[in-house]
Amino acid sequence: MKILGIDPGYAIIGYGSIIFSDNKFLPLCYGAIQTNAKCSFYERLAQIYDDMNALLIKVRPDVMAIEKLYFQKNHKTAIDVAQARGIILLSAKQKNIPIFEYTPLQVKTVVTGYGKAKKNQVMNMTKRLLSLGKMPSFDDTTDALAIAICHARACGSDLRLKMLKRSYKYSVL
Repeated sequence: MKILGIDPGYAIIGYGSIIFSDNKFLPLCYGAIQTNAKCSFYERLAQIYDDMNALLIKVRPDVMAIEKLYFQKNHKTAIDVAQARGIILLSAKQKNIPIFEYTPLQVKTVVTGYGKAKKNQVMNMTKRLLSLGKMPSFDDTTDALAIAICHARACGSDLRLKMLKRSYKYSVL
């Protein structure tokens, strides 16, 4: 299974593509989409849309795993990230790529075994699981790879099945 992990943002969007097969991880490509702070917010959203479409065509993932937003102290930042995240989701949906969402707590738990793991613990475990020689330049990229690992480990697990059942239960209402 080819998984594209995404750490959403509007200044930097981390991405990481891995193949998960026979309980092994193979990193394919990873990096970050960066937008220019001097451009208007709407121009930045357009760039995110264009760059995500190009990335999806290049990677051709079987699924996309993306971090769920959690409430932040800065409301404006949270709203802007939510808008950028919507663009990212739209790009995947238009290409019929199944989308799976994970909270930071779920990612930390699956990758490190501890939901309150520190950022450097998640980064080190991600590096180790993917046999990377060095850490990616951006934390957002490492986070995206961790999100992809989370999906690979959780997609057939009891956790994933419970999450799907719960979301189905709520969507029926």
